[in-house]
Amino acid sequence: MPKIHIVTDSGARFSNPRLVRHFPVTILPNVIEISGIRYLEGIDIDSEQAFQLISAQGRPPIVEPPSENDYAELYARLSHFCDAVISVHPSRELSVSWRNGRLAAQQVSGSCEIAVVDSQSLCAGQGMLIRVAARAANEYDRAEEVIQAVRQAVNRIYSVYCVDNVNFLSANGFMKASHAVLSTHLGIKPFVSLEDGNIIVIEKVRTRSEVIDRLVEFLVEFTELEDAVVLQDQKHITEETRVMQDRLALEFPGQHFPFTMYSATMASYLGTEATGVAVLEKAVDEFDYDF
Repeated sequence: MPKIHIVTDSGARFSNPRLVRHFPVTILPNVIEISGIRYLEGIDIDSEQAFQLISAQGRPPIVEPPSENDYAELYARLSHFCDAVISVHPSRELSVSWRNGRLAAQQVSGSCEIAVVDSQSLCAGQGMLIRVAARAANEYDRAEEVIQAVRQAVNRIYSVYCVDNVNFLSANGFMKASHAVLSTHLGIKPFVSLEDGNIIVIEKVRTRSEVIDRLVEFLVEFTELEDAVVLQDQKHITEETRVMQDRLALEFPGQHFPFTMYSATMASYLGTEATGVAVLEKAVDEFDYDF
């Protein structure tokens, strides 16, 4: 088996956090600036603390991904003992992380291949690609096959969120200010989707029951799921998530739908009041894994 190391940033979220302990994964921290104070995400501040501070600040924090130099130093160290490095980044449409990784990879010489992958996603989408890489590394004999499996999985990742407070969508330019004012006045909650690496408002709902209905409807559109996770705005399970899990258990017998709090990096785009789901659709020729 090839010696493969996976790199990503702290904005990634995993349906099974134990993955990073079972496979060589390095997570470089994003810098999050809130009210003028800079924090290393996941090191100086956890998601709960970040959400509290972001909510109190009332405007999107500044998120700085790992720099070109950060990636170059890590790639250079890993290249001494790896056959390949797979570096999974948030969408290049929303972050300069992918660009930094590409420039850093050009600085590293030697036989170690460095694959810099644009996930075209954020948060859980990144985590799903890392799980794909870990599974593929246990299945294939060549690094090129593992890299190909990861790149092919990019187009099978889908994410949608319902956002309670539209202020961050408006501040980030994903929603017109006039539409944001109207949505707030009417009590309408926008549904957003990650499409081609961009955050797009696709529809609107009014009530919490409609939020659950729409998220469940989104999931049942898929015939088979390889991976799925519910994203919520707090650490402990919400009533919404519990109801969704009960309904999804009827739709997908035997399928597990874990939940996790979305990252502070994701909150910089959507705000701190959102509920969503991310899925990795199963490929037609996919093998079943026990990993």
